[in-house]
Amino acid sequence: MTTNARRLVYFENWIDPIAEEILSDAPEIELVRLSQDDDEDKVFDVMKTAHGYQMLAKTEMLRKWWPDRAFIEKCPNLLAVASLGAGYDACDDAACTEHGIMVMNNSGANSDSVAQHAIGMVLALGKNMIRHDRKMRAAPGLDRMAYPGLEATGKTIGIVGLGNIGRRTAKIAKHALNMNVIAFDPHISEADFAERDATSVDLETLFKTSDFISVHCPLTDETRHMIGADQFALMKPYAYFISTARGFIHDEAALVAALAKDQMNGAGIDVFDEEPPGPGHPLMQFENVLMTPHAAGITDVCNYRMAQWGAEQWIEVLNGRRAPRLVNPTCWDTYVERYTRITGHAPEA
Repeated sequence: MTTNARRLVYFENWIDPIAEEILSDAPEIELVRLSQDDDEDKVFDVMKTAHGYQMLAKTEMLRKWWPDRAFIEKCPNLLAVASLGAGYDACDDAACTEHGIMVMNNSGANSDSVAQHAIGMVLALGKNMIRHDRKMRAAPGLDRMAYPGLEATGKTIGIVGLGNIGRRTAKIAKHALNMNVIAFDPHISEADFAERDATSVDLETLFKTSDFISVHCPLTDETRHMIGADQFALMKPYAYFISTARGFIHDEAALVAALAKDQMNGAGIDVFDEEPPGPGHPLMQFENVLMTPHAAGITDVCNYRMAQWGAEQWIEVLNGRRAPRLVNPTCWDTYVERYTRITGHAPEA
């Protein structure tokens, strides 16, 4: 190990061993593995010399290891923090920006996996696969005509958030299922909507007119509880609500209430306020709700890709280059000053 090696710290392991394999072959990086069960003093003795911190997935990471303001203030040499996938809400990105610390994600690595999961929920719910399966197990001899399906062909899917995952969902819906695609995303242009196979609408119109609604935006201050009782009340009674994004974007209690009042035909939920959801979760009472444990992005290909992309991005950053998937670009000027002070030379723009 060279004396000027950059120290990269992580807990337990990456989601796929390819990351450790790639980074172990990078002579400029010292890879330091810790355990979440380690004593806090031990952890911060290591973290105070760390240049990079690779987070675990939020659902697997103890709250005390989330890089909030108090955490990063104990890490004077920290240059960058990375999330495992696209979501980075376990990190205090505002505090990182203030301190000149880059926040990185792996947006795009899980696009196909999550989009396929969302479309799978469209088909499973619309065709009443879940309801039929449960009814058959409970009551042999079920009348197959009792629960006719909602065929996706020609129906309208409303997508909330047309980023990497949303646009992939739109493409599959339009070209594979011949669905009409509308979307709400205030952060892209009209040209972007056209290029991403969707028609731009406001959120109210989306909830009023969609047969299927699929949420794909990040959790931010802007999107927290963006979807609640008012939006659910707009839905067609035979429409379905699906979220593979993040808990807290939709109001979970409001969703339970809307289902209880038959304001929609069902829901597919992969994300929750508390994860994993335990036995007795309020949504479990409904036979027309499909629940998965934040597993939309957990596939063989996606796990490998998130680990590979993450390792390759760390090599770029710890060799003095700007992160390819930087989520807080306003940190850059402060980061340059900080990087130069810590390493003795300026990073590449």
